[in-house]
Amino acid sequence: MANKISSVPFSGTPEQEAKLQELIERLKEQKGALMPILQGAQEIYGYLPIEVQKMIADGLNIPLEEVYGVSTFYSQFSLNPKGQYKISVCLGTACYVKGSGDVFSRLCTALGIQGGECTPDGKFSLEACRCIGACGLAPVMTINDEVYGRLVPDDIPTILAKYN
Repeated sequence: MANKISSVPFSGTPEQEAKLQELIERLKEQKGALMPILQGAQEIYGYLPIEVQKMIADGLNIPLEEVYGVSTFYSQFSLNPKGQYKISVCLGTACYVKGSGDVFSRLCTALGIQGGECTPDGKFSLEACRCIGACGLAPVMTINDEVYGRLVPDDIPTILAKYN
């Protein structure tokens, strides 16, 4: 689900590409260079679209499949961009038993995306997370640094309207 091709078009800049090429040149002779290059690329671009993975594969002279395999294996990497508003819904035990699954489902429907995706306009991204330490407010979600607690699915339209 999180590795679906993004509906947001890739929009890398020449400056970002230059930074990536410099990183590849600096690290390519090191043993195990792929991981730090992927980490650096994600810092540069914010995520690892296929276009960036191809630049890395070409720069390291390795198959794209190898880069993709590592990119999809480790949860620290994202193949989709993050939205202007990053929504994270806690699906930890306390939140889940109090209905966070239903809140998450309502967000998917309202935004027209699944977890790990970004809306086509780049405004919202949605992900599930485990305990954020606000169990007393369960169920909880965050939008960037704003925390929303004691949620019910019917709260979602009003909350999203604040960001439009």
